[in-house]
Amino acid sequence: MYIGYAEYQKNVGRRIDKRAFLWLFAVLAAVCLLCCIAQVAGYQWSTVYRQNNDIEVVPFYSLPALEIRTVLTEADAANRRAVSLPLRDATNPLIVIDAGHGGVDGGCIGDNVLEKDVNLSIAMNIKEQLVERGYEVLMTREKDETISLEERVKLANENGATIYISIHQNFSDEKPNEVNGIETFYSTESEIDSKRLAQLMQQQLTDSTDARDRNILANENLYVIRETNMPACLVETGFLSNKEECGRLVSEDYQKQLAASIVSGVELYFHPKTMYLTFDDGPSEENTNAVLDALKERNIKATFFLVGENVEKHPEIAKRIVAEGHTIGIHCYNHDYETLYKNADAYVADFEKAKAVVYQVTGVEAKMFRFPGGSINSYNKKVYKEIAEKMTEKGYIYYDWNASLEDAVKTSTPEILLANAKESTLGRKKIVMLAHDVVYNTTCCIDALLDQFPEYQMLPLTEEVEPIQF
Repeated sequence: MYIGYAEYQKNVGRRIDKRAFLWLFAVLAAVCLLCCIAQVAGYQWSTVYRQNNDIEVVPFYSLPALEIRTVLTEADAANRRAVSLPLRDATNPLIVIDAGHGGVDGGCIGDNVLEKDVNLSIAMNIKEQLVERGYEVLMTREKDETISLEERVKLANENGATIYISIHQNFSDEKPNEVNGIETFYSTESEIDSKRLAQLMQQQLTDSTDARDRNILANENLYVIRETNMPACLVETGFLSNKEECGRLVSEDYQKQLAASIVSGVELYFHPKTMYLTFDDGPSEENTNAVLDALKERNIKATFFLVGENVEKHPEIAKRIVAEGHTIGIHCYNHDYETLYKNADAYVADFEKAKAVVYQVTGVEAKMFRFPGGSINSYNKKVYKEIAEKMTEKGYIYYDWNASLEDAVKTSTPEILLANAKESTLGRKKIVMLAHDVVYNTTCCIDALLDQFPEYQMLPLTEEVEPIQF
């Protein structure tokens, strides 16, 4: 009995040891599984949290001053832009002024001058002058502190800023004392008005200083102007590597001058002058279409004073002018000055014939007109007053011009036409610009012409616009 009982107890003990081992293994396996689940859940939660709160972990590398601006984080491709408020418009604008670099990132160094310090000084001057003019300004930094590129962009986007201007200084390793001047960058991936903003900054800065004009440049690697939701530009106000220019850039007076120029650019951005771009003598199949293509690309509306004979030759182009929202006026039916200005009745008869052709082709009953050669010229000196009186009595309005490409001359170049246009504006607030859409050189420079006047909004003439008359 005893031996049998002892054997029984031994067998029971073995069974208990096996059960205990199995339970212990099960507990350990469960704990491990729970730890894995918790780790995965924690990782997913933190990823979602970072995405929702726009938090990025970016490793810091020691970089040369000029390279730090173009570094792209790993999250750029997946998280292109921060969630933002709707942009404030020109009636209540919010302007972000970004003093580049700061804190541990000093930017470039020239003659013991740190870029971050010059940037901040100019930026604070801009803020002061803008606030004096009643603008609301948001600074990315107002002291020497480290602000990431992502934080700068997020600040602008989340506050619905209207425009973004980043202030920087330049540097050149090659022939440092020969390289100088101002250049402004914009991104073609951002708002279309970024280019106009850059043009205004560059124009006002170079017009008010004797600095070399290094032009505006498209750049897709500059994070703060590529990732902002509003029109943005980055201004390099000079080269710290150039000893002479560096000396100016640290001058308080020059910094205020640069700031005043940028403020002037901001004023013109929100309160542009007005230009009425007008084209005479068309339509022409090749040249008018080229002009229309350029205007369409920029969504600019102009005014076309048409010649009746040319409308009959190219009715589809006349229809396109109307279909794309441009204004139509009457120039004449036949561009023969001697016949046209023989007397007042001859002029009126020619006008009525041209008007009937334009109406038949386009459905537009034009009331605006332009005298061939202008309301006062060597062909109509004796009859222009009588013509003007008769036409006014009939309810028609004539428009001369106060600026011109002078493209009606036989010998010229696109470069000369652009210079003529620029010089003839004389800075006026209201411009009626004369051009001819039958002139090949005009079509060659039409893109440059449209880019040349960022300070002007280009509008079509209407009967409500007070006419420029000689």
